[in-house]
Amino acid sequence: MNTKLIAKNPTAYHNYNIKETIEAGIVLSGTEIKSIRNGKVNLKDSYANIKDGECFIYGMHISPYEFGNIYNKNPLRDRKLLLSKREIFKLFGMIKKQGYSLIPVSLYFKGSYVKVQLGIGIGKKLYDKRQDIAKKDAEMKIKKALINNQKGRF
Repeated sequence: MNTKLIAKNPTAYHNYNIKETIEAGIVLSGTEIKSIRNGKVNLKDSYANIKDGECFIYGMHISPYEFGNIYNKNPLRDRKLLLSKREIFKLFGMIKKQGYSLIPVSLYFKGSYVKVQLGIGIGKKLYDKRQDIAKKDAEMKIKKALINNQKGRF
């Protein structure tokens, strides 16, 4: 099916070790969809949680639609995620028993529907973040060295 990326969470992979991802639908109003089509959405401080047997996303900012007047909703309101009962029970067990967190990784169109990719992960410690940064720096130096060597040959 045709997918188009709308927004990514820039801090998801930096702050968490993502073990597994799951796709979920999201309940939105008409003006929110129009605002999302304009790309006015931010996932940076958002997270998901299970409450009363239903999954919700908190802190996802969707800017009010310019021409929406009275139909605009609160930009930071809680939004319900569409998951099957089986998926919700699985997520609930992982969150409570093993200490995992639900983090929205990306928001995208799948056909005409808006979907959220939820990451199931454990928070990183400071030394883990430092190791990741050092690893990325080393990989970048290797790439630069390879590019410079290739340019020198020709």
